[in-house]
Amino acid sequence: MTTLSPENSLSARQSASFILVKRKPPIDKTEWDSFFDENGHLAKSRDFICVNILERGLHPFVRTEAWKFLTGYFSWQSSQDERLTVDSMRRKNYKALCQMYEKIQPLLENLHRDFTETRNNIEYQQGFHEMMMLFQLMVEHDHETFWLFQFFLQKTEHSCVINIGVAKNLDMLSTLITFLDPVFAEHLKGKGAGAVQSLFPWFCFCFQRAFKSFDDVWRLWEVLLTGKPCRNFQVLVAYSMLQMVREQVLQESMGGDDILLACNNLIDLDADELISAACMVYAELIQKDVPQTLKDFFL
Repeated sequence: MTTLSPENSLSARQSASFILVKRKPPIDKTEWDSFFDENGHLAKSRDFICVNILERGLHPFVRTEAWKFLTGYFSWQSSQDERLTVDSMRRKNYKALCQMYEKIQPLLENLHRDFTETRNNIEYQQGFHEMMMLFQLMVEHDHETFWLFQFFLQKTEHSCVINIGVAKNLDMLSTLITFLDPVFAEHLKGKGAGAVQSLFPWFCFCFQRAFKSFDDVWRLWEVLLTGKPCRNFQVLVAYSMLQMVREQVLQESMGGDDILLACNNLIDLDADELISAACMVYAELIQKDVPQTLKDFFL
């Protein structure tokens, strides 16, 4: 067992503290522009900006530009001129990929009779079509949608991809419940067996269906992109959602199917409240002697 460092403890307390006071307004266009000098170079530290995004969020007028930095579409060290060059390059690369796909698609369809059905089925199962829609609503051009989505998957360590991040998230969620809430864990391993593994849609859709508005979805996703207060914050979010049904599950001694139904009824959530709850879980976690598996996963 290992204890997280004092530096990480301080960071977690700072990231969770914003729930104790009234949240400041989101970062608006005027403030965002003040983060850069006359050449478009960043005048504030990346860490400063990410902490502010965690604690306050982004105004809708800022979100598109900010996400290009958060995802890695633009480098934090770039100038305005360099970003114009990068955007032009990404547009050309996207066009080249589309042209290449148009050339090989007939070949793939001839070689693999069920190619189209299989392709569409994979998109549907992973929920990418619903996630992609939110990227299309955020940006204007197809090449921006494509690259932002690709970089989002990379930045979130493919946490919403079946057989890559989803399975790992579910395993670590079970480990986290066992460590922080052994009473609940015991029930989930007994009468509630299979409930946690059935929560894979939370991760496949990156919690998209749990919120009351697209703004709430974007709010959570941009926090995940900051890497604050820790890596794999999505598992702490899932743990916090499970805690919302914990009392009902234990009082009614629910089985796996009923637990899943209760979890599926968690809709119209407020992103700020959920982020705050997950930050508090992190603050609690680092005060304990954390198993190495959890330390490696979250740090």
